[in-house]
Amino acid sequence: MRYVNATGVLPEELISQIQKYVQGEYIYIPVAHRYAAAPATVYKTELEKRNAHIYTKHLEGTANQRLAVLYHLSESSIRRIIMKQRMGDAGMKERIRKILSRWELQDSEVRQIYDTAWQAGDSFVLKRYQDREMLERNIKILKILDERGIPVGQVIPAKDQAPYVYDEGSCYFLSRKLEGSNLIQIDNIRETAGIMGEVMAELHLAFRSCETVGGFWDNSLLDEMNGWVREAFEKTGWNYIDRKDYEKIVSHLAGSYDQLPVQLIHRDVHFGNFIFSGGRFSGYIDFDLSQRNIRIFDLCYFLLGLLSEEEKLVLSEEQWFEFLKHTFSGYEKISPLSEREKQAVPCVMECIELLFAAWFDQAEDFQCARDAHRIFNFVKGREERICRVIA
Repeated sequence: MRYVNATGVLPEELISQIQKYVQGEYIYIPVAHRYAAAPATVYKTELEKRNAHIYTKHLEGTANQRLAVLYHLSESSIRRIIMKQRMGDAGMKERIRKILSRWELQDSEVRQIYDTAWQAGDSFVLKRYQDREMLERNIKILKILDERGIPVGQVIPAKDQAPYVYDEGSCYFLSRKLEGSNLIQIDNIRETAGIMGEVMAELHLAFRSCETVGGFWDNSLLDEMNGWVREAFEKTGWNYIDRKDYEKIVSHLAGSYDQLPVQLIHRDVHFGNFIFSGGRFSGYIDFDLSQRNIRIFDLCYFLLGLLSEEEKLVLSEEQWFEFLKHTFSGYEKISPLSEREKQAVPCVMECIELLFAAWFDQAEDFQCARDAHRIFNFVKGREERICRVIA
């Protein structure tokens, strides 16, 4: 047996934890049973995903102090991760300038604002896509909504009038930057929740006029639950839910699904995609996942996102229920919901979290999969209260 320096094999944050118990001593770490051992590549992948999440939250404006608490790291570790991620992206700047020349913006100051988006000067945002179909769908929706006076980032054609450009396997499109930024702190729950409910309803009303154009992605939460989500759980041995409970939930959804209004929805409603300026809503962004589906999906998805692990400092359980109440109240000021829709909310929420548990499990993002399962159990234990609050 030979001794190795812990700094060469263990992450700094783990060494810091060990040093709380012992320092300057030799420690024997026994070999784990074969069936319990996790490959080093799995741990490395988890760290890479965590670091990418940290960098994305940093780009969105989350302070280092809050990131340190959220991810159980020191602020110095957060700064080091951000610096490392930024160095890895530095080589992209010259490539982005070259692409911006297609709009004659190559001399603009370039600043990365998301892992796939860069701000050019003060007025434009360049976004990168690997999926051309997704890009074309987003551009189509942006143009339709812009024509109807809905506040979205106006698409700017390249100097050859192309709606987007292709470069080294990726597609890029330019849009005008909306005034403001995404919310990273909630000061007034009632006001913020009410606004979010209202602007979701207004977007849904605008989406209805878009559907006459056609050509949008048709999807069904019920079909997903009966299809790839079920298959994913079968492959992994039903890690996150008992098969009988799953069948009961899907059967419940099926019993009311035909009575739930279907229309074009955003499908990715969270504070990062709804822009505010001076406390007022200023516009919508990112229609990459927009599809025809049940309209309460957007409401449920948004409220579930507030329970995710990375948002845990924002809302307590009681505050979340207050947010639930005023989001639905705000929505119904603009567009009333049916009683059937309100009764289906807990079931739809549970299905969304099971969908995420299956998705993240397949992607081997086990932390996010466990978080989705935690939120599923939270909703499952509070079904009656959820229905009472939004009744």
